[in-house]
Amino acid sequence: MLGSFSGTTVPALLNSTSNQLYLHFFSDISVSAAGFRLEYKTVSLTSCPEPVVPMNGIKVGERLHMNSVVSFQCEPGYTLQGNSHISCMPGTVRRWNYPPPLCIAQCGGIQEEMEGMILSPGFPGNYPSNSDCTWRIYLPVGYGAHVQFLNFSTEANHDSLEIRNGPLDTSTVIGRFSGQDVPPSLLTTSHETTVYFHSDHSQNRPGFRFEYQAYELNECLDPEPFRYGVVVGAGYNVGQSISFECLPGYQLMGHSILTCEHGTTRNWDRPFPRCEVPCGGSIKSENGTIFSPGYPEEYPSSADCTWLITVATGLGVRLNFTLLQVHGPHDFITVW
Repeated sequence: MLGSFSGTTVPALLNSTSNQLYLHFFSDISVSAAGFRLEYKTVSLTSCPEPVVPMNGIKVGERLHMNSVVSFQCEPGYTLQGNSHISCMPGTVRRWNYPPPLCIAQCGGIQEEMEGMILSPGFPGNYPSNSDCTWRIYLPVGYGAHVQFLNFSTEANHDSLEIRNGPLDTSTVIGRFSGQDVPPSLLTTSHETTVYFHSDHSQNRPGFRFEYQAYELNECLDPEPFRYGVVVGAGYNVGQSISFECLPGYQLMGHSILTCEHGTTRNWDRPFPRCEVPCGGSIKSENGTIFSPGYPEEYPSSADCTWLITVATGLGVRLNFTLLQVHGPHDFITVW
């Protein structure tokens, strides 16, 4: 049924979708009125013209007859500008209710999918002059972005692309690229990534195209237990640092600060340090502890260790042995 009408409002134009149109008028036993007058004429039932498929887009739907609907989608990285669905309108001339849309590579935007594509404005054509474009990639907490470049061409030293490890314009820059060389892949260590592109007033190039994919930011290996020492800092995620301190009487061997590196696997940037008892040394702290080398294990053979304890002038040193297990008389400790 195309419609049922009563009252005094003139209906809109109607068109049949076949070569027959059936009308039925009914009145009851009560009040009468002037009735109606309508005109009809034959119209073509031919289909709408084939809509133009936007560059960097696809059309979904093949039927072009009246009331048929076709939809449009853009390739990854492009934004649809216009109506995504258009309908073949009835009327004396078949036409679409909206013009076909366009697929545009925009200057900036927000990406919240687990994978996606980012293009320079106008790609694959040349980007415009005086562009300042910012894209932000927002992923769930615990994920970073694996960035892989597919195309890259900018005016060297003048037009550049920056990848920032964080959501702010002041976040750490982990990659800055300009020229013709396709950059290497990058792994961000934050669930929020900022992409910034700048072009000046002079030469324009095709720009860039890169894809990103979320990857899980696992923790680095737990350094505990740390023998004869303590670990300061409880975060073992990518980009976090921990420090190591030895108990009194022990000396740290190795680097005191380690940082969890980014990458497809989690590793600390340096080997774990260890705490050892030094064989001798110069000590200037007011209080302290001295162990035999290797303590609490047995001391090694042929050890010859000398410690010098120096305190401020006017002060002396009181030694308090809390343990002595030295194989005498050949092994001994002498105090001067």
